[in-house]
Amino acid sequence: MPCSHLIVGAGPTGTHTALLLAEAGDSVTLATRRGNGPLHPNIARVALDATDGEALARLVTGHATLFNCAMPRYDRWPQDFPPIAAAMLHAARQAGAALVMLGNAYGYGEAAGPLTEDLPMAPHTAKGRVRAAMWQDALASGVRVAEVRASDYLGHHASSLYTLMTLPALLRGERAVYAGDLDAPHSWSFTRDVAATLVAAARDERSWGRAWHVPSHDLSARELSQHFAAAAGLPAPVLERMPLAALRTLGETDSILAEVVEMAYLYEQPLRLDAQATRAMLGIAASPLEQVLADTLAPTTTADAA
Repeated sequence: MPCSHLIVGAGPTGTHTALLLAEAGDSVTLATRRGNGPLHPNIARVALDATDGEALARLVTGHATLFNCAMPRYDRWPQDFPPIAAAMLHAARQAGAALVMLGNAYGYGEAAGPLTEDLPMAPHTAKGRVRAAMWQDALASGVRVAEVRASDYLGHHASSLYTLMTLPALLRGERAVYAGDLDAPHSWSFTRDVAATLVAAARDERSWGRAWHVPSHDLSARELSQHFAAAAGLPAPVLERMPLAALRTLGETDSILAEVVEMAYLYEQPLRLDAQATRAMLGIAASPLEQVLADTLAPTTTADAA
């Protein structure tokens, strides 16, 4: 039976989530600061300040699910994320809607081994504490809530340290740098798989009060780079590890890179999301790597600017 949903945020994950729901026949309201987003007959685009809990509550009334896919500037998480999260909880509570949050692995801290959803929150960074507090506040709110946790994004227009720093140089055939261990296994989450997990979590009554990991590809940065080079028809890439000191130096003149420094541990050691529960209970599997690579390399079109 068709439902209606409100999605806040029209980045790649919010956009793909809206399109998945719309193409399934559901009605979607997509809220962003500028009222942008994909064009689809089942998607209504509205402009909204995501920190305005009352406006958000009025907008979400009548919708079954509220999806929090908002993403403040990386260098303003402690200032901007808490009011957005509080507004989402207020709106969901007022409207009686369920809340599905898009999250990540920051709240686990430096946990060893593959990460499972039942690990306790043990953050040791500012951004990790922000994410952990958002989840803990949600669990204590009385709202039906679930969180979908992804690792570094791949996909069309995906923003991650790898896609912003390493991949562009690789595709130009130049020496590419990576701020971490080139051979440490790392989970890479496809934005379309993130969206599929968000939708599946919203539709499953077993979701509430728990987190789900996005089924992802576990590859070292070196292996991933070799796959990208092959997919782009380029010679084997030349990679160089960027020392942490060099990253700190870059951060002196770049506020975004400055914020990456405290998260460097994610790239200096293995980081693998265990998504067995998502595969078994929600029926979501990682897309073939060839599809992930092709989508990431796809050229920008006029439709992307809608």
